[in-house]
Amino acid sequence: MSSKSSSDVKLDAEVGTQEKKVPVDAHYDPKFVERTLRHVDWRMLPLLGLLYAIALIDRTNLGVARISGMEQDLRLDIGERYSIASMIYFPPYILLEIPGNLILQWIGARSWLTICVVGWGAAQVGMAFVPNWQLLCLTRALLGIFEAGFFPALTFIITTWYKRGEVQKRLAVFYLSAIVLGGFSAILAYALQLLKKFENTGLNGWQWIFLLEGLLTIVLGVLTWFFVPDFPGRNNFLTAEQTKMILDRVEADRGDSVPDPISAKIVFTHLCDPMLWSFALMFMSAAMPAYAIGFFITILLRSMGFSIMEALLLTAPPYVAAAISGFFFAWISDKTGKRAIFIFAQTLITIVGLCVTGWGGSNGVRYFGLFLVNMGASGCVPAVLAYNANNIISYSKRSVSTALIIAFGGISGIFATLVYRQEDFPQ
Repeated sequence: MSSKSSSDVKLDAEVGTQEKKVPVDAHYDPKFVERTLRHVDWRMLPLLGLLYAIALIDRTNLGVARISGMEQDLRLDIGERYSIASMIYFPPYILLEIPGNLILQWIGARSWLTICVVGWGAAQVGMAFVPNWQLLCLTRALLGIFEAGFFPALTFIITTWYKRGEVQKRLAVFYLSAIVLGGFSAILAYALQLLKKFENTGLNGWQWIFLLEGLLTIVLGVLTWFFVPDFPGRNNFLTAEQTKMILDRVEADRGDSVPDPISAKIVFTHLCDPMLWSFALMFMSAAMPAYAIGFFITILLRSMGFSIMEALLLTAPPYVAAAISGFFFAWISDKTGKRAIFIFAQTLITIVGLCVTGWGGSNGVRYFGLFLVNMGASGCVPAVLAYNANNIISYSKRSVSTALIIAFGGISGIFATLVYRQEDFPQ
C-alpha cells in the first residue's frame, strides 16, 4: 500500500490528464459503470442524508425548544445557561471523533452507525423529561458522545466508493439534502409543540419536540441495521462483478481500494502531517457560521420582531437557497477539477452575508443576509471535505483525517454557541 503524503496527490488539471493516460473504465461497459454508480448513489445517499438530517435536527433543535416554553420551564434566560447547554454537546463530540472512526473499521459500518443512532435517539428522549437545566446539559453531553462517531463515519464511507473527481457532488447531495430537511425541522417542531394543548399529558411543547423526534431517531436506528451500506469490499447489495469494478476504479484513481492496517503509531504519523491540520482549520472556519445560524436563526428572527410562528416558518427558505447554491458549486468544482477557488468564492459570500445580517438597515435586508451566510458556509462544508479526500491516500489516513477535520468542526460549534450572548439580546 502506498504511503504517499497528502501533498503527493492533488486534484487539479493533473487528474484529467492521468485519467486520459490510464483509462480506468476502458475495460468496462460505460453503461454498466453508469448503472452501477447510480445504484450505489440511490442505495447510499438518500439514507445517509436522512440520517444526517436527523442528527442535525437533534443537535440544533434547542433553539426551537427554547422559544416553545423551555426557556421559562428551565429558566434558560438566566445568565449564559442556554449557551452552556448548547456548548456542552461539543467537548465529547470533539474528543471521540478519531476513536469513533477507528471503531468503525473494527466492527463495521452497520453495527457502529446503529449504535450511534439509537444511542443519541435515547439521549434525545431523555431531554424531554429533564426537570432542570443541569440535567439538560447532561443529556446534551450524551448526545455529543453518540453523535461523535457519526458524521466522520458517513463522510469516510462515501469517499471510499468514488474516484476523486466524483466525490464533491456526492458529499454535496448527502450534506445539503440533510440541511434542507434540517431547515424544515423548525416547521415540524412548531407542529409538534402544538401538542401541548393535550394538557392531560403534562408535557409542554418543547417536551413533545424532544420526545417525538427522539423516538423517530430510534426507529431510524433500527432501520440503519438493515439497510445502511458498508465499505465497498464489505457491501452486500452489489454483485461480485459490480464490486470488482468499483474497487478497480478506486485503485486506478488513487491506489487505496484495500484497507491498510492501522495502529497507534500509524495514527500518530498521520497526525504529524501539517496538511491535515490545514484542512481542519478550513473546516472549522466554514462550520462556525453554519453552526451559529443553525443554533440561533429562530432567536435572531424573533429579535427582528417576528412572531414565534413567523420565525419558525422563515427558517426554511435560507436552507433551500443553500442547497441550490452548494450543489451548483459542487457540480462546477467536480467538472473543472478545482476546489480552492470555489471555496474562496463561497467564503466571500459568507462574509458578506454576516455583514449584511449584522448591520443591515431593515429586517428584510438582514433576513437576506441569512440567505447569503447559509449559501456560503453550507456550501463550503462538503467542499472542504472533498478537498481533503482528494489529497489523501490509504484507508488509515483517510480515517484519521476525516475524524480530525470534523473534530475541528466541533471546536467551531463551541465558538458558535458562545457568539450570541443573552445580555446582548435583542440587538
